[in-house]
Amino acid sequence: MKNLLLLNFLFFTLFSKAQVSGVTVTEVANMPMPISNNAVVEGYANDTAYMYSFGGIDSTKIWSGITNKSFRYNTITDVWDTIPDLPNPNAVIAAGASYVDSIIYIMGGYQVLSNGNEISSNIVNRFDPRTNTYLSNGANIPVATDDHVQAVYKDSLIYVITGWNNNGNIPNVQIYDPANDNWLTGTPVPNNNTYKAFGASGIIKGDTIYYHGGASTGTNFPGQSTLRIGEIDANDPTQITWSSQSTPHISYRSACTIGDDDFSLFWIGGSSETYNYNGIAYNGTGGVLPRATALSTNSGSFFEESTPNIPLPMDLRGIANIDFRKYIAGGMLQGQVVSNKTFQLHPYILIGIDEQKKSNPFQLYPNPTSEKINLVFKEKENRVITLVNIIGKEVLRIENNKLNLQLDVSNYSKGIYFVKVESKGKSNSQKIIIQ
Repeated sequence: MKNLLLLNFLFFTLFSKAQVSGVTVTEVANMPMPISNNAVVEGYANDTAYMYSFGGIDSTKIWSGITNKSFRYNTITDVWDTIPDLPNPNAVIAAGASYVDSIIYIMGGYQVLSNGNEISSNIVNRFDPRTNTYLSNGANIPVATDDHVQAVYKDSLIYVITGWNNNGNIPNVQIYDPANDNWLTGTPVPNNNTYKAFGASGIIKGDTIYYHGGASTGTNFPGQSTLRIGEIDANDPTQITWSSQSTPHISYRSACTIGDDDFSLFWIGGSSETYNYNGIAYNGTGGVLPRATALSTNSGSFFEESTPNIPLPMDLRGIANIDFRKYIAGGMLQGQVVSNKTFQLHPYILIGIDEQKKSNPFQLYPNPTSEKINLVFKEKENRVITLVNIIGKEVLRIENNKLNLQLDVSNYSKGIYFVKVESKGKSNSQKIIIQ
């Protein structure tokens, strides 16, 4: 491996001192060709972990450069090789890929015609990493979509969330059941530009969907900075309760993953401007620059640290998650150069992970809640209690020394919050969901 880079992000958090978070970045073997807007995902064959890349656009950045070429990267030998092309009659970009129960599912995307028209795809290709072959296609996506959010729930269902369909953003939440090869209809996102997006990215952690950024339908397709949160009903995974939190940062075509604390979320690379498939801004200002950084939700706050010398790309469509190692491949670098670079990433939390795993000096219930939070403390002492939303804004502050306390949260917006307790120079926090 070569060019080991370390992004050190000093993220201010809910704790009284800063937490140190970041992403280590190691450049590994180059891809067989430069490729961008390619669907990337992990997969396993014969106990070997691979990263896969399906489709995308080549260095010409024109409609005829969209390709079905596909590749895999051996994470043990640091070698790329070519696998069979996607069996899609129309080569596409902006597809999504998910690995569920030993099979990879490549979904959606769009083709570009010679006249510039774009057509969204409803095709579901299925690939078996164990035999290195494609299976018969899965059931078509009910509403064709591209540039959507695609995330796996409990290694059993694939959620296809919002995205673009031919003429505009859609609110649909389409849920694919691989075991039965059929589609379920999830609670749609609210039918407005806060939630509907193309080029957003996200993940499902536990029973919660998180997706951030993307582009709105409108003049020059304005970029979005909103973090949307969907609470899945574990008893009926088609039922989702949606809420949102504003953040300071726009993200477009980044890659989302979980940090090594299994708690913090990271959005890797991408851009802060929206652009067409050739990397040229929709607003007419010319070529777009990659952000070349990470965004992170860390203990309830959302942060970015600028590191322009780190060559992380934009135009990403997925990330390979292999334990604490994460991989991205291709994309566009500065100057809209289509990249053949491969990066191994390790998102980490250096301070605070131990604090999160310790037994907190207080308990809270019920969680989730819609009306009251009960706090039970181990010791009677003077303390400051604050309620903070997911982007770090304090919405409640009280002082109290009782062993039992009840907070009324019925007037607060739905979403994820953190109860922070400070006493004797120490600080502890716990997550609470208000629904």
